[in-house]
Amino acid sequence: MVTAFVMIKANTGEADRLRDSIESIGGVESAHIVAGDVDIIAKARVDSPAAVKEIAATQIQGIEGVEDTQTYIAMD
Repeated sequence: MVTAFVMIKANTGEADRLRDSIESIGGVESAHIVAGDVDIIAKARVDSPAAVKEIAATQIQGIEGVEDTQTYIAMD
């Protein structure tokens, strides 16, 4: 299994809707609204790095209101 954390910048006022949309994506275990440089942090657990790419680059970035993402793959 591959664990990844996706940092998501969202349009102001969109965080609640975006969190719900992100949590509904297969492979996403959780999504949390946070304070700081990003608005939402999502945790994904999937079978391969390609699946992480599908979630972050295609599905999350395809949601209206998502401005930017950064993805980090856990090493342990």
